[in-house]
Amino acid sequence: MRRHPIIQMVAIGAIASAIGIALALWINWFPADAAKQDHPIDTLYDVLLIVSIPIFVLVLTVILYSVWTFRMRPGQENEDGPPIHGNTRLEVFWTAIPAILLVSLCSYAYAVLNDIEKKHDHELVVKVHAIQFAWTFEYPQAGGRSVVSPQLYLPKDKPVRFDIDSADVIHDFWVPAFRVKIDAVPGITTRLRVTPTKLGAFPVVCAELCGLGHAVMRSTAHVMTPAAFGRWLAQKQAPAAGGGGAGGGARQLTQQQLVALGRATFTGDGGCGACHTLAEAGTTGTTGPDLGRVLRGQSENAIRTDIVDPNARITPGYSANIMPPTFGQTLSAQQLDGLVAYLATVSK
Repeated sequence: MRRHPIIQMVAIGAIASAIGIALALWINWFPADAAKQDHPIDTLYDVLLIVSIPIFVLVLTVILYSVWTFRMRPGQENEDGPPIHGNTRLEVFWTAIPAILLVSLCSYAYAVLNDIEKKHDHELVVKVHAIQFAWTFEYPQAGGRSVVSPQLYLPKDKPVRFDIDSADVIHDFWVPAFRVKIDAVPGITTRLRVTPTKLGAFPVVCAELCGLGHAVMRSTAHVMTPAAFGRWLAQKQAPAAGGGGAGGGARQLTQQQLVALGRATFTGDGGCGACHTLAEAGTTGTTGPDLGRVLRGQSENAIRTDIVDPNARITPGYSANIMPPTFGQTLSAQQLDGLVAYLATVSK
């Protein structure tokens, strides 16, 4: 072994590679899979690890061996190294092998990309609108109407096509449990296809630094049974079908029911608690002001304006354009009335 350092390096590299590959495959790098696209993407990632680790070990072994073997010794400070002549065969080898690996991996990755982006019949179309710093999900319906929600709701085992756009800067639509993600670019509609396969709630995040409120640009993807999704869609269509104006649906509720709806909106679909502190709701967000303090003594009209036009009044110490101006569209009239009633009640 001492007479043949190449054999020694190969042996050390093989052992280190085997350990590295085993460790890399053992580590659970991703969250729980929740979409049909997850398995081919996870497999591609494993293949990349299996190929990359031996190359990393090989390069590192040669570097460390060279640093140790060809190090400068005392008395050699002014000496030149021996002349080295190139080895054409070796140069061809180390150029051809990486080229073959790259072409092979790129071809495999393209096949995976082509597979997960395959168009399906009867896809559910969801328009994803990004704005600093919120997601809005629109479900086009027959007759030109649309259902709009600040939370993402999807039926299990139903192919979904996301049409994604941005109203201001570049964002990135990403559901980690679905693996796939894509940029939301102003002036361009990008597309993403997913087939959810697991019931549950999964985080929706922005994976592109988009400004001061980037960290709170979050929502939730709710995957439900097709029957439950149909009921949710029908329920969201009901206020529009009723023909009432703003607050039309809310007049059917008692004040107590309206306040309860507002609290549920604040801590749930509205997402207000992620950014604001409110003692009664048990929320501790710091992106926006403490609502129990700044709304004290405010009228319901003033609170409503703060929700639908957040830049109209900026609390000292906070910046404009942090709170999304879309809550007047994403919340139903009943939810908005409930939220106003709740905030007015708890901030007295």
